[in-house]
Amino acid sequence: MTKDKTWYLYMIRCKGGVLYTGITTDISRRLAEHQAGKGAKFLRGKAPLELVYQQSIGSHSDALKLEIKTKKLSKAEKEKLIQSI
Repeated sequence: MTKDKTWYLYMIRCKGGVLYTGITTDISRRLAEHQAGKGAKFLRGKAPLELVYQQSIGSHSDALKLEIKTKKLSKAEKEKLIQSI
């Protein structure tokens, strides 16, 4: 059960500079899955993939809420967030 695990928001930059946003409890594992072509169909064929942002959130519920909020940001706003780390 993932109730006790810390959740993370992450962003991956793909070919063409497109940013993908997701949540996970294990960023290394999730990035490896994306790079192997498993997981999000959106990222398939868009290599190279580069992890450009990660943020510890806490609960799954909070991570989902932040993911939705982040996905609504413009690309410029996401780039500003990335530069803030």
